[in-house]
Amino acid sequence: MDVSFIDSIEKRLLEPLPGIEAQSHMAPIDPRKYLIPEDDYLIASVMLLLYPKDSQWNICYIRRSSKNSEDRHAGQISFPGGKYEDTDPSFEACALRETYEEIGISPDRIGILGPLSELYISVSNFKVYPFIGFMKDSGNFIIQESEVNGIIEVPLEHLGKDGLRKKGEIKVGSWSRNDIPYFDLYGEKLWGATAMITSEFLEIYNEVKIQL
Repeated sequence: MDVSFIDSIEKRLLEPLPGIEAQSHMAPIDPRKYLIPEDDYLIASVMLLLYPKDSQWNICYIRRSSKNSEDRHAGQISFPGGKYEDTDPSFEACALRETYEEIGISPDRIGILGPLSELYISVSNFKVYPFIGFMKDSGNFIIQESEVNGIIEVPLEHLGKDGLRKKGEIKVGSWSRNDIPYFDLYGEKLWGATAMITSEFLEIYNEVKIQL
């Protein structure tokens, strides 16, 4: 695999990030709703994990279990991640711990390239810190079945196709709207905060691709 791509992503993350402008392309509601409130919120970290498979760089998404009644995002597609705990030495450490707990990838296999822009999820009152990590080899995922219902592996070249960005109906409990932007991942809908984080990453990815 071309490691210059990983080096280029790491260098790009040291520069100003695209932020809410890139995230807003996939925002299901007014993007201003995702701006960070002044106080009274919880914190979570998530991991956008890159790894080589079939001579391509892939991203790992998880399908959250629909059985967890305490998870406001049950059944949705997301990145590995979860709530920051007092025992976590940093937000980055939280993302590594949650990735290990949910999909069985130990922290010593993951190199952190840097953060993406934080955003606020009002429905669950979480400020989310996304990190980009990478592995030198592929998967061997071990899922935590109480929280994860499956893994969706998506090659970057596939994810970057324009035809994957669509608008359509999204239903969550009694809430439903038919004009929500989403990524079509092999027939499953990636939407909401995870789609917004993905949108920012894809802007960075496209910048880097031009330079390589």
